[in-house]
Amino acid sequence: MRIVYLLIVLAFPVLDLLATLRIADWTGVPLWVWLGLPLIAGFLTLRNERLEFRARTIAALRGDHAALRDLFDSGRKVLAGFLLILPGVISDIVALALLAFPLNLGAAAGAPGMRTPRRPGPARGRTTIDGEYRRLQ
Repeated sequence: MRIVYLLIVLAFPVLDLLATLRIADWTGVPLWVWLGLPLIAGFLTLRNERLEFRARTIAALRGDHAALRDLFDSGRKVLAGFLLILPGVISDIVALALLAFPLNLGAAAGAPGMRTPRRPGPARGRTTIDGEYRRLQ
């Protein structure tokens, strides 16, 4: 079974490259455009995500963002960057689909049942009001 997985992993880039050759021949666009532009876009995506990940991690440590959601979003973008670096049109389409559809938008918009961590006090722009209270039944 391991050999089957290995063959699939090794055959995907080869089949993807063959598909790219056919598409380049069919469209008349040079092959280096089909291979070079996504390569540059993949490196830029990884570079940008590295910088964003640092900022999101610091925000999660301060309690401003949910850490798991940000980690999932960052992993999605890193996977898309690696797929853009792979030579081939099929992997580029999968990468663009990963980048185009935000999979965790509902949690960011405040879906029911999802709690976002909040810090009370002046750090969030709130003031503390002293007083007494009693519970009404």
